[in-house]
Amino acid sequence: MKLKIYQVDAFASELFKGNPAAVVPLQKWLSDEMMQIIAAENNLSETAFFIPENKSFHIRWFTPVSEVNLCGHATLATAHVLFNELNFQEEILSFNSKSGILTVRKIGDLLQLNFPADTVAPEDSNPVFTEAFGFQPTTTLKGRTDYLLLFDSEEIIRNMKPNFHILKQTDARGIMITARGNEVDFVSRFFAPNEGIDEDPVTGSAHTTLVPFWSDRLNKTEMTALQLSERGGQLWCSLKADRVLIAGKAVTYLRGEIEI
Repeated sequence: MKLKIYQVDAFASELFKGNPAAVVPLQKWLSDEMMQIIAAENNLSETAFFIPENKSFHIRWFTPVSEVNLCGHATLATAHVLFNELNFQEEILSFNSKSGILTVRKIGDLLQLNFPADTVAPEDSNPVFTEAFGFQPTTTLKGRTDYLLLFDSEEIIRNMKPNFHILKQTDARGIMITARGNEVDFVSRFFAPNEGIDEDPVTGSAHTTLVPFWSDRLNKTEMTALQLSERGGQLWCSLKADRVLIAGKAVTYLRGEIEI
């Protein structure tokens, strides 16, 4: 069996920036085991698989070690493939997923994700985080699956050198660290060693937590953000009631074929 595969740099306006994701279009699902093996072979933070479903699509996401319930950059990459490689003509894409219905709207050269907003609750300061990061966060919160740690400055976020062995001792899918930005509203980085990803270059799903948090803190609903990984990524974000809109650009890196 031969399958098409694309690799897309998401949340990037040029190659070798943003977050690379693999996208595999299917007509029907492969076995869960086969999709996991393909994702492990791709060895990217996410591989997205999708099938047509009525007039929309059904999407699933796999890291090299597990299936996840939500992934922003691989959804952006999938929308980019549908719009730019597979000639999808509508303005809005709709995906059924483990996190409900997700949509992607094409707005000029931006693709805007419409995702459910996360809610966070305060947590006691965890000495594991202080040990792993070398700084004590000013605020610790937890959403549905991830921790959010607030620090004092963009410089702290940019220069952080976490101990991933220590971070693996937490119960979180991921840990995001964030601060006010110097030239944007906020900056962040995202770590998920328990999911096989020490640092994710740009994490759309983390912004379902970050955007409501910063909207409340800054008293605004339209924000710009940077994720300060080595590859880096820029996001344009909005909060609309219980939905987060996250927009970015994407570039095709690879068009290929899998033979299984």
